[in-house]
Amino acid sequence: MSKNKVMKTSYLMRRFIPYYKKYRWILLLDLFCAALTTVCELVLPLIIRYITNMGMNRLEELTVRTILTLGALYLVLRLVDVAANYFMAYFGHMMGAKIETDMRRDLFSHLQDLSYSYYDNTKIGQIMARITSDLFDVTEFSHHCPEEYFIAVLKISISFVILANTDLALTLIIFSLIPIMLICSMSFSKKMRGAFKKSRYQIGEINAQVEDSLLGVRVVKSYANEEIEEEKFRRGNERFLNIKDEAYRYMAGFQSTIRLFDGIMYIAVVIAGAIFMIYGRINPADLVAYLLYVTMLLNSIRRIVEFTEQFQRGMTGIERFIEIMDTDVEIIDSEDAVPLENVQGEIRFDNVSFKYSDNNKNVLSDIDLTVKAGENVALVGPSGSGKTTLCNLIPRFYDVTKGRILIDGQDIKDVTIKSLRSQIGMVQQDVYLFSGSVYENILYGRPDATKEEVYEAAKNAGAHDFIMELPDGYDTYVGERGVKLSGGQKQRISIARVFLKNPPILILDEATSALDTESEMIVQRSLERLAKGRTTFTIAHRLTTIRNAKIILVLTDNGIEEKGSHEELLEKRAIYYNLYKMYEK
Repeated sequence: MSKNKVMKTSYLMRRFIPYYKKYRWILLLDLFCAALTTVCELVLPLIIRYITNMGMNRLEELTVRTILTLGALYLVLRLVDVAANYFMAYFGHMMGAKIETDMRRDLFSHLQDLSYSYYDNTKIGQIMARITSDLFDVTEFSHHCPEEYFIAVLKISISFVILANTDLALTLIIFSLIPIMLICSMSFSKKMRGAFKKSRYQIGEINAQVEDSLLGVRVVKSYANEEIEEEKFRRGNERFLNIKDEAYRYMAGFQSTIRLFDGIMYIAVVIAGAIFMIYGRINPADLVAYLLYVTMLLNSIRRIVEFTEQFQRGMTGIERFIEIMDTDVEIIDSEDAVPLENVQGEIRFDNVSFKYSDNNKNVLSDIDLTVKAGENVALVGPSGSGKTTLCNLIPRFYDVTKGRILIDGQDIKDVTIKSLRSQIGMVQQDVYLFSGSVYENILYGRPDATKEEVYEAAKNAGAHDFIMELPDGYDTYVGERGVKLSGGQKQRISIARVFLKNPPILILDEATSALDTESEMIVQRSLERLAKGRTTFTIAHRLTTIRNAKIILVLTDNGIEEKGSHEELLEKRAIYYNLYKMYEK
């Protein structure tokens, strides 16, 4: 959805209200406490009106006992008000925090379900903004929204009844100004909402730019391009400032409109009330009560005004939350999906074609391929020929556009995604290690593994010896994305992770292409041990690493152009032969 398009408030509220269901009793008690505080506040003008009337008309009947009784009554009401306010301040805010937590949980869970294609087209910084700062305002919104509007409705309704019983004409004059004030302020309110949404989007852009710059800080410094990064940040920061300028201009117009009507309502009460008093329609005590109630009414309207900015921020956060929640999960289990069990590892591509959703051109066309259980298949060819894409179709990171993929004769669309991916291990060129210890990163392969199994997996991957030489051994902190380790060390830890998972199907995506010669030899031996007895797909640019593959497939834009062993393909003196000779040079 466009960052500038604003959803209807009624729709957003319908989507948001179900989050109150778990906390409905807290909400009801919060509103009950809000009603108590409102009643306590509304009683004071009545007490003042009573004392003033008695003092002006029947002073001899006004006793110290009466005054103390009224004072004690008000003190009791104030104690009730304090207790009610405590409940609202603590339990009400905690209700908001819990709703925010629930929304963040649902958002993160939905993000886990979204396919590769979503992340191909979405900046991580934008996602981070939506899952963190966008939802911060929901805590205040979810607590104050029902509370503030409930209090406002109560005060306006009760004030109207009390004042109308005193003088209907004066009351109608005052209350007729409220709808005019609301109509005049609505245009500013809507524009504020649009500006706040643009502001949220720009915060996401800043997050994305900062993340990109900081993660690539070594590249930035190696090219001495700090000034370029600072300029990019300055431009994004300036755009954010301009958007905030727009938002605050609308907010200032909104508040100024309210203040204008604030003054109009006060002067209307003073002028009309004084005239009515001259003609004997109301007495001075009633006019004092009017002024107190109007003050209370305007204070309530001011609180709504102050809450309006928070309301619009909250609605913007909810809107950006819903935009992600409404993103379709493309890769899902079919209704009758069954677990994939007892996998032998035979894989068949049956007339498979694939194209990305944002591209009309096929990346793969009419692929027919059968790989027997335990076979080692290597994929070679020029960049962009679809090698990685073909392998990404096996664990259903993307769904085929045409045809089907079968494992042991079962269509992978007919089995559960979790069971399918649990049978597949991947070692990629760009190794991702999570921030944590070496042990935690290996354990990620099978979280229920024992310590002995983790050590055994590390030994199989040729990683145990170097791990024991680290400052804290297996407890050594690897840094963000494994920055404290060398490329070869990170790769062996990732291989240990797959050893621990022990899957029957293995995908090696250029696993050694970024390593130096010594590290490559060590990692290559680990990969050979890992691949033994497993159905293995190996993507490689260094052709010397795949000479022992049973089948080598040469992929081009036309599909599988050549197929055979290393020796067979060399004898053909065609595409593979030319690639190999080029590599040897």
